[in-house]
Amino acid sequence: MCIEPATPLDFATITSIAQRTWPDTFADILSEEQIVYMLEMMYSEAALEEQTTKKGHRFLLLKEAEEAMAYASYQLDYLANTTKIHKLYCLPPTQGKGYGKALILAVAKIAREQGQKRLRLDVNYQNKAVGFYHYLGFVTVDRIDTNIGNGYLMEDYVMEMEL
Repeated sequence: MCIEPATPLDFATITSIAQRTWPDTFADILSEEQIVYMLEMMYSEAALEEQTTKKGHRFLLLKEAEEAMAYASYQLDYLANTTKIHKLYCLPPTQGKGYGKALILAVAKIAREQGQKRLRLDVNYQNKAVGFYHYLGFVTVDRIDTNIGNGYLMEDYVMEMEL
């Protein structure tokens, strides 16, 4: 397993993983129409370009035998001394192999090296990943609903972990 920074040349790979992961991850939570809408909103080349150049998001790719299996994106100083994990997805057949944990540990290491004091993330409150995040030491600090347009909401727990 290798975790490395992603570049704009990896945007197609990141989008491909998202497209193969989201239907499985969100089928019981979101409508197919909302999944399609959100994938376009968050993973078009223009959206990824904006996230990295204007919003300061950084992506990591996890590879096994040179094949990308998972990714994470994060933003240093999202809040004072706080790194936000914006995205974390592993291909469905790889879930349970420790890839998500490895990516969180990689982001945590980077955050600590940059003097950050905590990690933060938002996760759909119905997503089974909530238990995974609790297992890793995150605590739920809030519940928020965010209007993302087209009549859709992101209904999330805000979770944090001290570093």
